[in-house]
Amino acid sequence: MDRATKLDRLDAFLAERELAEVWFARPNSFAWLTGGDNVVDRAGDIGVAAAGYDGDSVRIVTNDIEAERLRAEEVSDPVHPFVWHESSLEAVVAEQSKLPAAADFDVPGFEAVDASALRQPLTEADVETYRDLGADVADALQATCREAVATDTELDVAADLRQRLMREGIDSPVALVGSGERAPRYRHYTPQDVALGDYALVSVTATRDGLCASCTRTVVFDEPDWLRERHDAAATVEATALAATRKVGREGGTAGDVFAAIQRAYESVGYPGEWRNHHQGGAAGFAGREWIATPDSEDPVLLPQAYAWNPTVQGAKSEDTVLVTEDGLEVLTRPDDWPTASYEPVGHEGLPTRAIPLRR
Repeated sequence: MDRATKLDRLDAFLAERELAEVWFARPNSFAWLTGGDNVVDRAGDIGVAAAGYDGDSVRIVTNDIEAERLRAEEVSDPVHPFVWHESSLEAVVAEQSKLPAAADFDVPGFEAVDASALRQPLTEADVETYRDLGADVADALQATCREAVATDTELDVAADLRQRLMREGIDSPVALVGSGERAPRYRHYTPQDVALGDYALVSVTATRDGLCASCTRTVVFDEPDWLRERHDAAATVEATALAATRKVGREGGTAGDVFAAIQRAYESVGYPGEWRNHHQGGAAGFAGREWIATPDSEDPVLLPQAYAWNPTVQGAKSEDTVLVTEDGLEVLTRPDDWPTASYEPVGHEGLPTRAIPLRR
């Protein structure tokens, strides 16, 4: 049923755009359609294989270096190899496709397609895969934080986190570690050779099977006087964002509607305008963010879908990846044995409170 649901979306897309075929070579959309990984070079935007759909079936095109491995380990759809030194992925897709066609990478004569809308909302199989990913990411992040000491450097902690994730087959395109010196100064605390000091924020966006999970944990050694109040403020904003997401999703609203609730929450906790200092997150799934909310966002809020809101307040941050459905909220990056507290969403009294990770 998972594949059938996705092919139904592609059928509607082909009909709406009056296209004969659509192709995906970007790793997240390739994984969404095939369940496989087409990545060799992690620095590239395009994988070594493309998946095409013509309204009847899915087929894979790749070079003859990769074909045997993809058949054996990554995909169940037919694989059509070309000689690696005689052509390119783009040229072969162009040669073999029915026209008109679209692709999510640059193919001469093809229309462009942004697959994000096709990947939303999540299917049942996507959700099951996401649960496994979220649990593994949270476990790795929390184990890293529990073993960290004040004299560790940001680089030490980032290396430990990436290693733990890799052992679970998880890539970590974003691994941020902010020491007590740097986290209050920078929203994106890319790791440096600086000791953690009195506390640290550790944030990650990690991916496996095409899906992306983001979360942040706070680890404290000698708690700054201001940290608890700012953490509580950020957590209240996150709780509000999630409550608003569910309400707006059920009513058929937009990301801009959720953002308005976020702005009101910042004002309510005493930090009006703080939202201007960092993006607040948005829908997650087969991208770290399928979209990032802004005051004017018109992206539809769909359910069931993962959302990763990440409010910050001057050195504090609250972030998890949460499945939002018609019925409620499920934290995918579940904290389990990490300390949590419940926060009441602003302007959504009567809705369940959100249990949010505290400081270690």
